[in-house]
Amino acid sequence: MKKDCLSLLKDGNLISISPGGTREALFSDETYKIMWGSRSGFAQVAIDAKVPIIPMFTQNVREAYKTLGYIRGLKWLYEYSRWPVAPVYGGYPVKLRTFLGEPIPYDPNITAEELAEKAKIALQDLIRNHQKLPGNTGRALLERFYSNGKKDK
Repeated sequence: MKKDCLSLLKDGNLISISPGGTREALFSDETYKIMWGSRSGFAQVAIDAKVPIIPMFTQNVREAYKTLGYIRGLKWLYEYSRWPVAPVYGGYPVKLRTFLGEPIPYDPNITAEELAEKAKIALQDLIRNHQKLPGNTGRALLERFYSNGKKDK
């Protein structure tokens, strides 16, 4: 996987990576908590390809689909088996808007861990600037008709 990503980037393509992966999709909640743990492979790929990281956040994404990840034992079962065991429901027609942050430039003197931390901080800034917290599906549905979301900066 890393080799494929590196090849695509070196060929001038853009790729989108979600460092939180399935764990974050299933077990984060309306607080939009980032659940990357110590993942920094994405940052190492960016360093090896000598490309910037462009942070990206989609407003109301956790309001469109919900999971039952809060049910006792499901997170343990996922961590043990790596099977996406938390049921997903929703598909609510909420207002989704994607925001791009300022690129974090390539720096040959930074470690993958430091770059991953910079990316995490940049993503937290995007969430803080563009998402009303805690998230609320009803409010997100109303945003389709009324502009009551956080203002673009």
